[in-house]
Amino acid sequence: MSAPAPRPSPPSPSPEPADRHRLRGTLGAGSIVFMVVAAAAPLTVVAGTVPLGLAAGNGAAFPMTFVLCAVVLLLFAVGFCAMSRHVPGAGAFYAYVARGLGAAPGLGSAFLALVTYTAVQAAVYGYLGATVDALVQHHGGPALPWYLYAAAALVVAGVLGYRHIELSGRVLGTLLVAEVAIVLVFDAVVAATGGLGSGRSTALFVPSQFLSGSLGIAIMFAIASFIGFEATAVFRDEARDPERTIPRATYLALVLIGAFYTLSSWAVVSAWGDDGAVARATEDPGNMIVATITAVLGPVGGDLAQVLLVTSLFAALLSFHNVLSRYLFALGNAGSMPPALGRSHARHASPHAASAAQSGTALALIAVFAVTGMDPVTQVFAWMAGTATLGVLALMALTCAAVLVFFRRSRVDTRFWHTALAPALGLAGLLVCLWLTVANFPTLIGGSPALALAIGGVLVAAFVLGTVLTRFTDARPETLPSPDAPGTVTGNDTAHDTGHDTAGTDLQEETR
Repeated sequence: MSAPAPRPSPPSPSPEPADRHRLRGTLGAGSIVFMVVAAAAPLTVVAGTVPLGLAAGNGAAFPMTFVLCAVVLLLFAVGFCAMSRHVPGAGAFYAYVARGLGAAPGLGSAFLALVTYTAVQAAVYGYLGATVDALVQHHGGPALPWYLYAAAALVVAGVLGYRHIELSGRVLGTLLVAEVAIVLVFDAVVAATGGLGSGRSTALFVPSQFLSGSLGIAIMFAIASFIGFEATAVFRDEARDPERTIPRATYLALVLIGAFYTLSSWAVVSAWGDDGAVARATEDPGNMIVATITAVLGPVGGDLAQVLLVTSLFAALLSFHNVLSRYLFALGNAGSMPPALGRSHARHASPHAASAAQSGTALALIAVFAVTGMDPVTQVFAWMAGTATLGVLALMALTCAAVLVFFRRSRVDTRFWHTALAPALGLAGLLVCLWLTVANFPTLIGGSPALALAIGGVLVAAFVLGTVLTRFTDARPETLPSPDAPGTVTGNDTAHDTGHDTAGTDLQEETR
């Protein structure tokens, strides 16, 4: 056995306090789960995606599609969480890809993520503005342009994003509990009574029904509903104990989101019966859920659902604002964006400059949508949500590949399931979902092949721009050193010090 390698001298300390470029917080797994589940917008998914899956996907068996997608994403999460202790900072996908595949793909994924999450936030602004306008008019208020409501929501999200993350966590927690509660009450009533006379649906357990219709479109809609769960790693700097909190929050968020979607979509089908639910989803998908809740819980329940749909959209908006701010913060620290974006607030310990910049970007997009007269639902929401779905799937596939390469190269963790088999299965599943999304992309965004090609081109251009910038900037991808770089503490370092391979043992607590 060779002698321990001599350790290089540590780098000279920075003249600035270390915390100046770090975010701080004491978020537990519960707070992070609230934020990422809020980003998934559970009530919005039940109201928007479930009717589309019933009508254009595999019919009454659509609830089982959520289970399938949750399994694929859980496989992705195994490698994602195993690698989390080796990825410092708040860069999420960017940091993982840079760590595993190198600086150029890492920065490319960072720019792809910025476009992706900007697109999903823009989609929510459009849907939120239209929903608030409809709610105000329903109760006798004036008809105002959707973008005025969107701009008002932007101001509130900007203020909360500027302040300490725990304030956002409390707001999101309150809104999330309210929106989930109304749906769970609906689910419980349907489960207890059998719905409106048709009985409890069993279609999701019948393989022939699950494989009927267009399973590819069903998977595409279902996988899009999980967007946001992967953002747990973005809050690493603000977590109380990131090596345990991030894995716990990731698994918990996935399980809760998958179970909620499956149960609630099954309740919607059961409320009307298999054929009746598909017929109603086909006739009027936009109003199906409010009409269903009204029929089961009465007019008060329906009115409450309309209000909570607005709060659900705002919660998603605030969550994605926080995610984008932390991406900009990480890029500012890495030298890939103006350094000012990498500063944290002295009092709130928040990425205040990045938050302000993100608010400015969102305001510019809303202005463009308003000036061009785009419809907030059929154009802004449909086009931007489709863009985000494609982008997130590409990012997760890149991250899975980075996990496989990182552990094979570094050997800091030798657990076969966590570092090889589960990530490989997750990558295979994600590639299938990505292929199905590309194949059905024109349907997802409204049926235009030319628009689908243009959107795909924007995403590819963003990734290429990031990779090219590594040649011309002083980018330091989240200051991610190689596993054996100076100052990096890994399982192999311990092995050198003690003469034993303890990498696997050191990481056993990671996913408990």
